[in-house]
Formats: sequence, C-alpha cells, structure tokens
Amino acid sequence: MSGYSEDEKLRLQQLRALRRRWLRDQELSEREPVLAEGRRLGPVAAFWERFLQPGGLWRRQVYKVCETSGYVVTRVLIPSWVILYVLKYH
Repeated sequence: MSGYSEDEKLRLQQLRALRRRWLRDQELSEREPVLAEGRRLGPVAAFWERFLQPGGLWRRQVYKVCETSGYVVTRVLIPSWVILYVLKYH
C-alpha cells in the first residue's frame, strides 16, 4: 500500500486551501490599519502613551536621572567603596 488514501488526499487538499485562505486574509490592504476615532484609554495606558512620545518631558527627566545615577555609581560609590575596603582591611 503506497500513497495516500482518497480520504487523506481530500483532507490534505482542504487543509492546503484553508492555509492559503488564512495567508491571504493576513495581508493588509492600503486602508489598514483602521484606527478608531476618539478611542478612550485608561489612566495607565494614557500615561504610557504620553510617556513614550519622543521628546516628552518625562522621558528627558528619566533619561537625565538614569545618566546621573550611572555616573554617581560608577565614578563615586564604587571607587569610594574600594578605597574604604582597602583602608579598613589592608
């Protein structure tokens, strides 16, 4: 017995047709995506929407804080800890 039976061939043909149709449905037309007019965001989603805008005030402030804290940790805290350790234990 070699090959597929008639039922298996029919099933495979149906699966191929479904896959082709599904792939065609995944393609976006020129008019998509359609964004809803006046969509209402919750308070958390609205905050992140504003926060992630390029050039926003919050974004600049957070960047400055991260940059400053990185500078303080690498150039002040770690060297002072090393100096204190050496002075205390050696």
